[in-house]
Amino acid sequence: MHPAAEHSPLGKSSEYIATYTPSLLFPIPRTAKWAELGVTAQTLPWQGVDYWNCFELSWLLPSGKPVVAIGEFAIPADSPNIIESKSFKLYLNSLNQTVFASLAELQACLVKDLSAAAGKPVGVQVRSLDDVQAQGVVALPGQCIDGLDVAIDNYAHPQPALLSCDAQRVVEETVHSNLLKSNCPVTGQPDWGSVVVHYKGRALDHASLLTYLISFRQHADFHEQCVERIYLDLKQLLQPEHLTVYARYVRRGGLDINPYRSTAAISPANLRLVRQ
Repeated sequence: MHPAAEHSPLGKSSEYIATYTPSLLFPIPRTAKWAELGVTAQTLPWQGVDYWNCFELSWLLPSGKPVVAIGEFAIPADSPNIIESKSFKLYLNSLNQTVFASLAELQACLVKDLSAAAGKPVGVQVRSLDDVQAQGVVALPGQCIDGLDVAIDNYAHPQPALLSCDAQRVVEETVHSNLLKSNCPVTGQPDWGSVVVHYKGRALDHASLLTYLISFRQHADFHEQCVERIYLDLKQLLQPEHLTVYARYVRRGGLDINPYRSTAAISPANLRLVRQ
């Protein structure tokens, strides 16, 4: 477990606070998990963003009438902190009985509080249900590898030794899998996700990638660190000209978390999958 997470509200009984309380946000420094992966804030081998989508966003108009909407939050991948997910939910709940004079006032409040917690500017969009409904859901890009016939019997920890490639052949391709599962390091609850890998480099053996992803099945870590681990293991193996790895996780507690990591600056679209 991340040492800071022991002091977070995750896995504990929490009072429901329905009026604005920014102190509910609980930042967790990324440095400890980066150290496990052998990187520091000064040597990060990726760029990217963590997209959070909130499906339980509500506040009051000056008339007292409630509004519901969907919040989209973009946290830089190099921000000093992640925001612990339950604290994020509790903070958003604290807006439920809070009056905002305008959408702009709400959005400015969200930007201020979330940026302070993350330690870097956080992008915020508040979208109407009609807007999100019209966007619909999308399919993942590239080839799905889930139909490959593989055998695996160890699910406790990620096993990079399972990965293999053809070092004599360079390809550019996109592949994806819906079989990623890991566990929350605090509560042990399952986290379900879909992973996309786009790269140009040594030809990755697809069956080896699938067995490697399945080896996360009982691994306990936060969403962001799972994606960073996948990214680093593939980067070391493939020696790519470019590499992007991202995961779209199924929501829990009205929030989904979607980390993107890449060798280059990217501005990915935050598009929902069928499980989101």
